[in-house]
Amino acid sequence: MTMVMTTVSKSRLKARMLEYFRKVEESGEELVVTSHGKPVLKVVPIERKLGPEDLFEAERGRISYGDDPVADTSREWPER
Repeated sequence: MTMVMTTVSKSRLKARMLEYFRKVEESGEELVVTSHGKPVLKVVPIERKLGPEDLFEAERGRISYGDDPVADTSREWPER
C-alpha cells in the first residue's frame, strides 16, 4: 500500500492548522510542512496499538465453543 504524503507551507498550515491535523488524524496520512519550498517538519499520527478486544471485536458473539476453552488438555497434548 502506497501512502500519499500531503505537503503544505507553514503559512497555509498556520491559517488551517486544525483542518490539516484532523485530516492526519482521520486518514493516517503524513503531512510535510515546508518553508520556502523545502521540507522542514513532518506531522504523523501516533500509532495506536490494538488489543485483543479490538482485533476480535467483529467476531464477538459469532464464535461458540463445544467444550470448556480453558479446560486442562494435558491428556490430549502430552509433553514430550
